[in-house]
Amino acid sequence: MTTRRLRATLLLAAAVPLAAAAAAAVLKASHLALHADQHRVEITARPRPNCPRCHGEGGWWVGGAFPEMEACGCWAHRRELRLRLWPVPDRDEPPF
Repeated sequence: MTTRRLRATLLLAAAVPLAAAAAAAVLKASHLALHADQHRVEITARPRPNCPRCHGEGGWWVGGAFPEMEACGCWAHRRELRLRLWPVPDRDEPPF
């Protein structure tokens, strides 16, 4: 391995955690949630903690004997972003 390639590899290894920390800070400030695993990367909206309507709860209960949650507009009608990485395996047969 040449010195130039080693330097680039070390620089990249140092930059990835810094970029991940910066992305997490930006997502937290913008009230977004990040989920990543081997099958997908997903960015979804979270309720605003200072919302005057739901007070950060995300909605309220309505109804009588069988109440349902009505979602607040501070997060419910915002778009989601999903990137599919690997297909999810079929679970038709047991794993044993």
